[in-house]
Amino acid sequence: MGRFIVIDGLDASGKETQTELLRAFLEAAGKRVRVISFPQYDSESSAFVRMYLSGKLGMHPEDTNAYAASSFFAADRYISYRLDWKRDIDDPETVVIANRYTTANAVHQLAKLPREEWDGFLSWLWDYEFGKLGIPVPDDVIYLEMLPEISLRLLKSRTDATGRAADIHEADRHFIENSYKAAMYASDKLGWTRIVCYRDGEPLSRGGIHGMITDRLGFAGL
Repeated sequence: MGRFIVIDGLDASGKETQTELLRAFLEAAGKRVRVISFPQYDSESSAFVRMYLSGKLGMHPEDTNAYAASSFFAADRYISYRLDWKRDIDDPETVVIANRYTTANAVHQLAKLPREEWDGFLSWLWDYEFGKLGIPVPDDVIYLEMLPEISLRLLKSRTDATGRAADIHEADRHFIENSYKAAMYASDKLGWTRIVCYRDGEPLSRGGIHGMITDRLGFAGL
């Protein structure tokens, strides 16, 4: 296996942007790169995820318990791994970058649970996805830390610009705030590399965040 890097963060934290910047950086350095993104909205594998996020199972995230919702997202990852990107993971010359992964369950589904259940859920999640399902464990997790109030502001700007309706995660301020708290806990507990993406209540530049990511991954000298 080459190297498997995950980039995660709250909604509107810049995951897709930083994934593409890292891809371009590594390709310019002569690396073979494969980018994957979750959920895989255009695939049949995400059918349950789309039902959940669109509100068909309830208009609030908590209407679907953390374990059921985690299974929806995990199935999407498992099927896409088996049918699509397993060969890339198995290639020792390929760097695989995932925009969201199991780490997203460790944040958004953790946020639904009382604090005393967090450690148990994380243990269950890691055993379920990486042990029972057998999908790959990432070598590196980059977590883009963005304050909830900034994420909410950026989300509104994005939905206003695109006209795309927010999903049940994006539309729930309380859930986003709880997800931030869960992310801070999970990133410390699981040893993720946290990149602080704001200063004085404003997001940092894309280039500045990208530079911190390449530095923390040990790519700065490429």
